[in-house]
Amino acid sequence: MTDARDTDLQKDLAATLHARRELGQEYESELADSFLEKLDQRIDGAVERRLRRGLAEQQMQVARGARRPKGSDSWGERFGFGIVSLVLAIPLSAIGGAFAGMTGLIATWVGIVGVNAAQAVRLNPDLFRRGDRED
Repeated sequence: MTDARDTDLQKDLAATLHARRELGQEYESELADSFLEKLDQRIDGAVERRLRRGLAEQQMQVARGARRPKGSDSWGERFGFGIVSLVLAIPLSAIGGAFAGMTGLIATWVGIVGVNAAQAVRLNPDLFRRGDRED
């Protein structure tokens, strides 16, 4: 199913780029907004499914009598997040660079790094804390 979604996304991007060539630069921002809206919807759906699955797993563990729900700091989650981040970086970099030049490319990568840093801190809250504190 993931392959079908990737194919649909590739088709949407190709159609957007084709429409941009046909319509010209005056419609660039509208086309980019339309494509990004589709991308946002796809990401929102994936995040919602993941959150629901995680919540259901936690509820099952609590219902089975576990003291605490298992944390989500698994190697697979970290690896998957990194792969998804890199895969999405390619079209986002192309879009940012095409529509806003170097500024757009830099803004895109600042966002990508920010999202990955937030994910790293979420999984390891002590990541950026100084090690010289005594507890």
